[in-house]
Amino acid sequence: MNYHMDKILEASSMESVKEKVTAALKSEGFGVLTEIDIQSVMKKKLDKDYKPMLILGACNPVFADKVLSIDPHMTAMLPCNVTIRELPDGKFEVSAIDPETAMVPLGNESIKPLAKEVKEKLYRAVAAVS
Repeated sequence: MNYHMDKILEASSMESVKEKVTAALKSEGFGVLTEIDIQSVMKKKLDKDYKPMLILGACNPVFADKVLSIDPHMTAMLPCNVTIRELPDGKFEVSAIDPETAMVPLGNESIKPLAKEVKEKLYRAVAAVS
């Protein structure tokens, strides 16, 4: 089961990729609510070295409102995670959760078309990062 969509790109830095991802998400109506620096957290908590890796908690408020109006327990599935990680070859991978894979199996048919729309928006955002 493929639970994410991704794209590999060449870039000069994690920061430049983050700026591109944030702009692409914004163009699809998403904002970034949270940011977790995995490299920093793992070093601090476990004294373990990781290549640069970020988790961005992206939210499209219009769709979040629609989903939560149908099922308030969907808060456990929000926001949509978009990750950026540096690969061993120095390239970067941008990856986003597939909301259909995450939400549809939960059985609420009313959420199915919304999850599909959010998936399409995230797909366009990931594809737009260059």
